[in-house]
Amino acid sequence: MKHRKLGTSDLHISVIGLGCNNFGFVANMDVAASRKVIDQAIDSGVNFLDTSDSYGTSENILGEVLGERRKKIVLATKFGSRQNALGEKSGNSRGYILAEAEESLRRLRTDWIDLYQIHYPDPKTPIEETLRALDDVVKSGKVRYIGCSNFSAVQLEEAEQTAKKHHLTKLVSSQDEFSLLAHDIKSDRLPLIEAHGMSELPYFPLASGMLTGKHKRGQPAAKGTRLAEKPFLAERYLHDANHAKVERLEKFARDRGHTLLELAFGWLLSHQVVASVIAGATKPEQIEANAKAGEWELSKEELAEVDRITGAASQAA
Repeated sequence: MKHRKLGTSDLHISVIGLGCNNFGFVANMDVAASRKVIDQAIDSGVNFLDTSDSYGTSENILGEVLGERRKKIVLATKFGSRQNALGEKSGNSRGYILAEAEESLRRLRTDWIDLYQIHYPDPKTPIEETLRALDDVVKSGKVRYIGCSNFSAVQLEEAEQTAKKHHLTKLVSSQDEFSLLAHDIKSDRLPLIEAHGMSELPYFPLASGMLTGKHKRGQPAAKGTRLAEKPFLAERYLHDANHAKVERLEKFARDRGHTLLELAFGWLLSHQVVASVIAGATKPEQIEANAKAGEWELSKEELAEVDRITGAASQAA
């Protein structure tokens, strides 16, 4: 498994990471099922595990399963999207951050978090307040580095300039939806992320399952898949334009002796600003496939053709 440096940090993470939202959350996996996936990930060379305080019991499961192996893992979690009894997001206030960092440490059974990420922007809380709180948890030794997720280009720039102005800890990474079918960040956020010395951490690299090849044109979403269970995602992804792109991408990969999965991950990793592709799994065999998928290094000609197929050619490289 190859590794890449995470932004300006001293962390080197596997180019394929493990998204842990299936553990006790999306797929309602129990400890035993989660343990098999986590064990396979570590055995396959995956050292980057990403979770959140909002992923149900995911943090608790990781805390129980990792044990002494936690020292070899780059452990990332997020805050800011948990909801109270009224269904309101808790946001990114100082009080919430200081309290929730302690809670995540307790659930994860660890003394430090390698990467603590703002899950969503909070329009009610000034970014300076958020960054000052994060600066304090970094200085306390409870968090090593900080990142963000789902920020717009304007919000990324504001965070960068605020940290510079007040000499606060800077963000080292941005986690965003990024795939062959969702690549809007190429035109605005990706250049900013690179310019500020940050790394990109793509989530939904398979476009919620569209890039698995399971979904066929003119047919309902494959049974048991995310698109079958979440109508709002199906409405977003299951349309003729995407089916046409997937069919062409499948042929492109097949003609070169590769799978669609390998193309999806290889294309993302062709962007050097991408440090690790965050991929979820519910079975150990999926981990093996994901780990292998990071090995295809596409040529310039291949990249140009893929970008033409997906429409990414019209966006900034």
